[in-house]
Amino acid sequence: MTTQIPHTANRLERILAYMVAGVVGLSILCFLALIIGTSLGAGDNDGFSSGLWPFVITVPNFGLPLGFLLIIALLVTSAIRRSREAKEQ
Repeated sequence: MTTQIPHTANRLERILAYMVAGVVGLSILCFLALIIGTSLGAGDNDGFSSGLWPFVITVPNFGLPLGFLLIIALLVTSAIRRSREAKEQ
């Protein structure tokens, strides 16, 4: 009778998971801020070109593709870990 030890995620997988959550979460918040700002009239008379708005506009453009790449990296590291565990048993 063999007992299986429950797996805990290693450090790299946890870091990647938190990075995905942070980058995608920040991108979604910036996207929502842009929608709300537009509906409140912040874009009138070129209002999006000053203050914090250029950063808010740019974050989803880079954050969402980066989040996608991080998810792929997380899937690859998880698959490698699982294949190594399967070979050990």
